[in-house]
Amino acid sequence: MKITAIKTPIVQPNDDLKEVIKNSIDHLAERSVVVIASKIFSTSENRFVEKNGDPNQKIDLIKSEADKFTDPHSSKYNLMMTIKGNILFVNAGIDESNANNQFILWPADPQQSVNEIWEFLKEEYNLKEVGVTMSDSASQMLNWGVVGRAIAYCGFNPLRSYVGTKDLFGKEMKMEKTNVMQSLTDAAVLEMGEGAEQTPIGIVEDISNIEFQDHVPTKQELDNLKINIEDDAFAPILTTAEWKTN
Repeated sequence: MKITAIKTPIVQPNDDLKEVIKNSIDHLAERSVVVIASKIFSTSENRFVEKNGDPNQKIDLIKSEADKFTDPHSSKYNLMMTIKGNILFVNAGIDESNANNQFILWPADPQQSVNEIWEFLKEEYNLKEVGVTMSDSASQMLNWGVVGRAIAYCGFNPLRSYVGTKDLFGKEMKMEKTNVMQSLTDAAVLEMGEGAEQTPIGIVEDISNIEFQDHVPTKQELDNLKINIEDDAFAPILTTAEWKTN
């Protein structure tokens, strides 16, 4: 697998993200997956909120953006655990880095934004098979450091199932699936960086065992990625958290 981080101009509010991509990527090979940082989607959509000095402003924003949230005072770091779009994130993905005295929110509709970029890449680079993911950074339980996480995808099957196949010793596998979407995104974000690298796009090539698709994800395909809290392996933790909703 080959990963290339792509340097772009600093994206400004209301910039046309398609033009940014066009001017930054000369050539895109068939069967590539393009990973794009959520922040430049958000910036192009002008998803900024000016800080007003109110210490509760960020908390109120998180509550409005999250589907479920915990009390910030339950964390020694004053962070809020949130579920947004069936993904567990700190502070509903609201960020303050690389944002000048502003809060930056997730794009208004990550899936729609990714679908549109997928259509653009196919047309602009004359491709039949290409994938896209939108990345953000997320913490790992019981580990320091963040990793790349995909919050939307398009153009490929996000799961590789081993169910019904045999392991090395002939035992039938009953539950194992690889999350291709998250694996590719995590690898790309390692190259894209987390600071001032100014490389918010990663191109992943030479991917083995990936199934490209010729349509945007259906509702059923999106639902297939989700696990109900009660069915999750982390249910003992997730179900005992004191979740709140607006």
